[in-house]
Amino acid sequence: MYRILSQNEHETYESFDDKLEKLADDEALDAKRWKRRHVVAVLALLGFANIYAMRANLSIAIVEMTSGGERKVNGTMLHVHGDFENWTPMTQGVVLSSFFYGYIVSQLPGGYLAYTHGAKTVFFAGTFGTAVFTLLTPPFARMGWGMLVFARFMEGLLEGVTYPAMHVIWSRWAPPLEQTKLATFAFSGSYFGTVIAMPLSAYIGESFGWPMIFWFFGALGVIWCTVWYKTVHDRPEDDPKITTSELALLQRDAFSQSHYLVPWGKILRSKPVWAVIMAHSAQNFGFYIMLTNLPRMLKDIAGYDLEKAGLASSLPYFLMGFQIVTGGQLCDYLRKNKHYDTLFVRKVACAAGFIGQAVFLFLVMTTSNSLLLVLFFSISIGLGGICWCGFSVNHLDLAPQYAGHLMAVSNTFATIPGIFGPLLVGAIVENGIIGEWNVIMYIIISVYLAGAAFFWKFADASIQPWASENTSFVGQLE
Repeated sequence: MYRILSQNEHETYESFDDKLEKLADDEALDAKRWKRRHVVAVLALLGFANIYAMRANLSIAIVEMTSGGERKVNGTMLHVHGDFENWTPMTQGVVLSSFFYGYIVSQLPGGYLAYTHGAKTVFFAGTFGTAVFTLLTPPFARMGWGMLVFARFMEGLLEGVTYPAMHVIWSRWAPPLEQTKLATFAFSGSYFGTVIAMPLSAYIGESFGWPMIFWFFGALGVIWCTVWYKTVHDRPEDDPKITTSELALLQRDAFSQSHYLVPWGKILRSKPVWAVIMAHSAQNFGFYIMLTNLPRMLKDIAGYDLEKAGLASSLPYFLMGFQIVTGGQLCDYLRKNKHYDTLFVRKVACAAGFIGQAVFLFLVMTTSNSLLLVLFFSISIGLGGICWCGFSVNHLDLAPQYAGHLMAVSNTFATIPGIFGPLLVGAIVENGIIGEWNVIMYIIISVYLAGAAFFWKFADASIQPWASENTSFVGQLE
């Protein structure tokens, strides 16, 4: 017996059919074009590339600012004196470290603001402000090194919000089994930006003078900000170009992140959180010393000139960017396709990266060959990308709804080496001799090994009990 459908029933079935047809169309479009989370990842990579280019350019520029360089005048090579040759190594250390005084202050506020005012806007504001102060660096430097310290402090203050904001973005835009590859792909921009900034800064400085270094990269930062603000949205559901199937995937494991009380007391008493903090701090200790001093090290140890040192200094960061991208892909492949335990993958990545860095840094001290020196430095720094695949996304494992806050906490502690690293180098390396630089490298090796041991002992990759106890207020201390 067949029943004749009523008008309302016809409309219901037609509506259902329309939805199925729309879903099928979305899936067809999904297969043909980039997914929106991949657009976010590419723009985030370019954003971090801009940020780190603006951060790293001073390590090249300060060599020319304080030592001068060779310039061709009427067909004759002449030595041009630096504008700030009276700056002592300690003064240079203060200038280089001043960025991190601002950077450490804004981490926790950055995590909070990303939740309350939108991670997209906070990331934009931090990058745009950094670009403005980069453009103002030349006139500030001519006013005196104190004004340059102020400019770099403000750059650090504004840039400090970017990493916590990006973790908030990925807590909404990354499916759980894609967190490693999406987050590390975005973070790799930091190292590719350094790759571009160092040789390009050396070329621009030698060809057009050191002020052009800051004007060039500041202008690039402003251009990127325009594209980011017009393209990216805080939440997948706010993006008009996202397909139904991608939105369903992202919302399936989504957390509501605007109404949770943040259990600060339990966070700060958590051993897995401290494992991330220690690994992050150990990695940054070596990275920041190399970032701010590698051109000088190559000049002192291998006798490289500015342009050659800038080019050689960029190779390690290219390898690090490559390692962080491929390592992130490998980690998620092992988790998703080979069903490896997430904690095992995180621990092995972190330990292998730290131990590898320590081994090749030790090899640096065993050779006087300039090519081997650059090769060992490059491999050592590059292996830091493997470490990042272990600890940098561990915040999302432990507490996805608090990932921005956890990144803010770990990055706050991990910024301390950026403050004291250049000062430590300024205090130990007074004459630029090999023995002084060897002391610095022994210290870095010890810190790397300690970071590996602590992470291996105390790391976890499961959602923590305090992350499951959600209440309806934000920011209250337990």
